[in-house]
Amino acid sequence: MEMDNKVMETIFARRSIRSYEDRPVEDDKVDVLVRCAAAAPSAGNGRPTHFVVIKERGTLEELSKVHPYGAMLAKAPLAVAICAETEKTDLSRRYWEQDCAAAMENLLIGAQALGLGAVWLGVCHLSDGGARIQEMLGVPGNVPVMGLASVGYPAETKRPHSGDPGDRLHLERW
Repeated sequence: MEMDNKVMETIFARRSIRSYEDRPVEDDKVDVLVRCAAAAPSAGNGRPTHFVVIKERGTLEELSKVHPYGAMLAKAPLAVAICAETEKTDLSRRYWEQDCAAAMENLLIGAQALGLGAVWLGVCHLSDGGARIQEMLGVPGNVPVMGLASVGYPAETKRPHSGDPGDRLHLERW
């Protein structure tokens, strides 16, 4: 089957980008990224996700020191933290990580579609549960930060994924 569909091309082309050009991401693109993330599905349509947009150079540099895999944040023009109001509904309490993951993936695909590069940095499973990052960003204590997306204009190029699952595909049963 030919993959000439723009959405499919964008999904396959999306790669983790950790090196960025030295230029800001325009506000209208930031708005589109957050709207993409906010459009993601959530359990029972509970919409527990919250988004913290970070552009301040000092905060980005500090995040790069606090996150063990976040060195690229020191040069990134933008980061977006995806958090969850876990007590919003019973389903939000049970499925907040999936809700946030769907929002993160939408943001990453949106970044690719806008000519940006991004990488997902997990936060909630850090050794401190993300408490330092939560505090740095002023996120309430009862609202976990699921992850950060480091975003910018890519200064590196990677070949698209093939999407071939190989021996990871199982039909009907494992």
